Amino acid sequence: MPKAGIGTTVIRKEAWDKVTGNAKYTADENPAGVLTARMVTSTFAHAKIKKIDYSQALLQKGVKAVITGEDYPVLSGGLVADRPPLANGKVRYYGEPVALVVADSEFDAANAVTFVKVEYEPLPVINSLSQALASGAPLVHEHQETYKHISKDLYPQPGTNICDIKKIRKGDVNQAFSNCDSIVEAHYSLPQSDHIAMETRAARARISPDGTVFVKSASQAPFGIKKELSSVFNLEQGKVVVEVPFVGGGFGGKAATQLELLAYMASKAVCGREVGIRNSREQDITSSPCKLGLDATLKLGATKDGMIKAAQMTYLVDAGAYADMGPRLSKAMAVDCTGPYNIENVSCDAVCVYTNHPYATSFRGFGHASYTFCVERTLDKLAKKLQMDPLELRKKNGLAPGNLTPTQVPLTASSLGSLGPCIEKLKPLINWEEGERIELGNHKIRAKGISCFWKTSDSSPDAVSGIILTFNNDGSLNVNCGCVECGPSMKTTVAQLLSEKLKMDISRVHVNMDVNTKCSPTHWKTVASMTTFMQGRAAMRAAEDVCRQLVSLAAVVLRCPPEDLEVGGERVYVRHEPSNFIHFKDLVHGYQYQNGNAVEGQIIGRGSFIMGDLNLLDKETGKGKAGPWWTVGAQGVEVEYDTEEYTYRLIKAATVIDAGKVLNPKMCEALVKGGMCMGLGLGTRENFSYSGKGEVLDTSLRTYKVMHFGETPQYLVDFVETPLENSPYGARGLAEHGIIGIPAALANALSVASGVELDELPLVPETIWRIKTGGRA
Repeated sequence: MPKAGIGTTVIRKEAWDKVTGNAKYTADENPAGVLTARMVTSTFAHAKIKKIDYSQALLQKGVKAVITGEDYPVLSGGLVADRPPLANGKVRYYGEPVALVVADSEFDAANAVTFVKVEYEPLPVINSLSQALASGAPLVHEHQETYKHISKDLYPQPGTNICDIKKIRKGDVNQAFSNCDSIVEAHYSLPQSDHIAMETRAARARISPDGTVFVKSASQAPFGIKKELSSVFNLEQGKVVVEVPFVGGGFGGKAATQLELLAYMASKAVCGREVGIRNSREQDITSSPCKLGLDATLKLGATKDGMIKAAQMTYLVDAGAYADMGPRLSKAMAVDCTGPYNIENVSCDAVCVYTNHPYATSFRGFGHASYTFCVERTLDKLAKKLQMDPLELRKKNGLAPGNLTPTQVPLTASSLGSLGPCIEKLKPLINWEEGERIELGNHKIRAKGISCFWKTSDSSPDAVSGIILTFNNDGSLNVNCGCVECGPSMKTTVAQLLSEKLKMDISRVHVNMDVNTKCSPTHWKTVASMTTFMQGRAAMRAAEDVCRQLVSLAAVVLRCPPEDLEVGGERVYVRHEPSNFIHFKDLVHGYQYQNGNAVEGQIIGRGSFIMGDLNLLDKETGKGKAGPWWTVGAQGVEVEYDTEEYTYRLIKAATVIDAGKVLNPKMCEALVKGGMCMGLGLGTRENFSYSGKGEVLDTSLRTYKVMHFGETPQYLVDFVETPLENSPYGARGLAEHGIIGIPAALANALSVASGVELDELPLVPETIWRIKTGGRA
C-alpha cells in the first residue's frame, strides 16, 4: 500500500529545511558585488514635490546612482495604472517612495538617503472616508479619466475620489422593508492595518547584456510581476525572468508588485548590475501596501419569526492613495454582501474610495473579515430585538441548495457546502447551551459570541494554472508547478494529490520548491484559497496524462489491451493478473528490448486548468458569477471580562468549516488556527492610527502590536465534509477562512459582556471604556 495520499497527516515537503534553518529566502543570499537600493520616502501625506536635491547624496561614499520619479514618468498598477513607482509631481501618502539611492552597501545607502533633500508644498489631506466623499473635497487623483484600466469592469467617477462602485440589486428592497416587523440599522468603522509577515518585502534585479531582466522576489505572484514589469517598462515578456524562493509569509500583501519595479529601475541606472532592495519593518508598514479600512452602514429587516426579508448595505472601502486591489476588494464584498444567509431582497453599494492613506491590497480573507464583522454584528442586534437565540437566527436564515446568491447564482449542495452542520458542531465546542453570559462574581463575566461566514474567490475569469511531471531513472516523480510556497504547504498538497492519483509513496514524489517563470508553468497567483483547486485540477490532468502514456507503452511491452492495465505502486500491471507487471523505472525514459532496440521516449506529463465558467458582473444589478464555489463555516469566541477595569482575557476560539474533504488533517487544523490568531489580532489590537496630517503613527512593532503566544486562547477546530464535485477529491479552499468571522465573534462576545454595542475595531479596553462611559471617568 502506498504511504500518504489524501486524508492523512503528512509532514511538509520543506519541513526539514525550515526547522534546521537551511531554507533560503530572498534576502538571505547576498552575493558579492550586489549593490543595495534604499528608498527616500515622503514625510507628507499629500503635497506637491517642488524640488529634489540629491547632489550631496551623489558625493557620499559608495553611492552609484540616485533616481527620482522624473527619471521614470511611468504608471503602474494591477487593475488601474495610477501609481508611479516613484512619486512624480506630488505625493499621495505618508511613506510614499520619492527617490531611490543605489550604493555599494546598506550602510552607504542609508547614509546617502539622509543627504537627499525634498522640498514639498503641502496640500489638503484626505484623512477619512467622510472627507473623501464630502462635496468639494480635494482630489487625490485629479485626472482619473486618463488612467489606463487593466481590468474591464471598473467604474470610476472622475472629478471625485471614487475609484470604483459595485452595485447589487436583487428583488424589491423598499417593498420588502415595508412588510418587515423588525428593522435594525447600524454603522461600523474598521481601520486599516498591516500584514506583518515575518519576512519583510524584498527583491533583487539584474539586466544581462542581451537585455534579459532577472528578478528575484519575495512574492506570491511571480507571473504577475513578469506581466507588470513588461507592461510598465515596455519589455519583451520572454526577456523577463522572475524567480521566487521560499516566502516568509504573505497573507496577500506580497501579491502586489512594488519593490520589483524599483529594483529594475535601480539596476538599469547602474548599467544592469545586480541591485537588491529590502524593506525595513518601518518601510514595510508605511511604504508598502496594507489592509483596507472600512466604513459601513447596514439595515436588516425581518418578520417576527426571524426570517430576514430585506438588506440594505453601503460599504465604503478606504483603498488609500492608489487603486491596487481596492476595486477587487469592494467587488468581493458586494458579491458575498449578505453573508451565508438567504435574503431575497438586497441593495448593496460597495464603493472604493481614494484617501491620503497607504494604499490597500489583498489581505487574508480579501475583504470578507471586514464586511462579515458588519453583517454578524447586525445579526446579533436583530436577534436581540427579536429576543431570539443568535445562533438559531443564523441557522434559520442559512443559505441552502436552490437559493440564489446576491449576484443571483443558483446554489447546489456541492457549490455551497453545509452551514447547518457547521453550526451544530460549533455548539458543543463552545458549550453554547450554558448561555451567552455567565456572572462569575468578583466583577468578572464570562461571555460568548458567535458568527458565520462564507467566501468565494473573486478570481480572474481567465485565471490559469499548470503542472509538468517528469520521472527520474528510478521511477520517482518530479513535480514542477508555479504556485509559491508561502506557508499553507501547497507544494505538499500537490504531492499528496499525485500520490493518491498515481497510488505511489509520497516520499517518491519530489516537488520543486522554487518558482522560475522561465521554466515553471504559469500559475495565476498563490492567493484566494484557490491554489488547491486550481493546481489540484492541473495536477489531476497531468497525472491522467502520465497514466495514458505509461499504459500505452506498457500495453506493448506486456502484450495486452490498454484497458486491462492499472497503475499503482510505481508499476503498470494487468488488472486480472497483478503478478504480470512492469516497473515505472523501465518505462519512464522509454523501453529497451533485450536486443538493444528502444521505443518511445521520456514520459512527460502536463496538465493545465483555466477557471472557465466565471463572468463579469452586470454594472447596474451585479448579476453574474464572480467565483466558482463557496466555503462556509461557523466560529465562536469566549472571553472573561472585567466590568471595573474594562479589560478582558481570551478564553477560547472555535471554528467549524465545511472543507469538502480534509486532505491533510494537521495542516488544515494549523491553517485555521493561524487564521483565528490573525482574526483575534485584528479584533483586539491591530490598526493604523493617523495624525491630523495623515501621518501613520504606528510605524514599528513597538507601537503596532500583534498577538503574543502567551496571550492566545484555546483553539478548537473541526470540519464538515460536503464534497465539492468539481474539485480534486472534493476539497474546498480553507487557507483564509479561519480569520473571517473571528473579529465579529469577539465583538459579539464583548458586547454581551459589557452591555453596550461595540461596532468598531480594535476592541482595546480604552475603546470599551469610551463607548461604555461616553468618555467620562
